[in-house]
Amino acid sequence: MKLSDSRTINADAATVWAGLLNPDVLKACVPGCTEMSGSAQEGFEATVVQKVGPVKATFKGAVELSEMTEPESLTMTGEGKGGAAGFAKGGADVRLEPQGDQTILHYDVEAKVGGKLAQLGSRIIDGFAKKMADQFFENFSEAVGAPAVQEDTPDSEETPQKKGWFKKLVS
Repeated sequence: MKLSDSRTINADAATVWAGLLNPDVLKACVPGCTEMSGSAQEGFEATVVQKVGPVKATFKGAVELSEMTEPESLTMTGEGKGGAAGFAKGGADVRLEPQGDQTILHYDVEAKVGGKLAQLGSRIIDGFAKKMADQFFENFSEAVGAPAVQEDTPDSEETPQKKGWFKKLVS
């Protein structure tokens, strides 16, 4: 399964780069992630709980970063094992393109699954993978970027998570 897309993030390339290397940001952005540890230099270890069609599994895996050209591009490769559910492995080439106060994040993802997951069929797996990628990059954009300018609405007094929380930390 291959997927390519891009996202515009309301943050400069250095802030986006720092977010990609931060385990706390990654944990907050990966859907279903319950644990994330490690560093960009040594790699990350993660535990992710997901339900794909009728199969629910806890994946334990590792992600390594390579071909890092700060703050322009990097490659993420990883593999997770979900016990009887099977395994998932793949990688993403990420490229950052500064555009004024914003950054366009381009990504090319390739993923493979095996075991019970592979038996679900490519339509289910491809749809799930696209949904996961979209959720991750949407969460990442909200965590790292400044919030988009919105009109004042009295009904929205509280939001579950502050937008741009990572950018505020590094500013």
